[in-house]
Amino acid sequence: MYYVYILFSESSDVYYKGFSEDVEKRLEYHLHSKGKFTSGVGDWEIVYVKEFANKKEALIEEKRLKRLNRKSIEKLIYG
Repeated sequence: MYYVYILFSESSDVYYKGFSEDVEKRLEYHLHSKGKFTSGVGDWEIVYVKEFANKKEALIEEKRLKRLNRKSIEKLIYG
């Protein structure tokens, strides 16, 4: 299975969208990484996860999510 996820950092007030086969492991990477976007932010939390049967569908959804504005992301997460 593949997953598309959205993380939120309260301290930075920012959302991060991505995909992975293991969301919890990926969260740990973001929390402790020196990655370009997620480094220095230690309070990422998972706020949205959607499961896909294959990688192609997950990547299409990730791309769609990355194009959404903040209002649309929050509507998706919080209804």
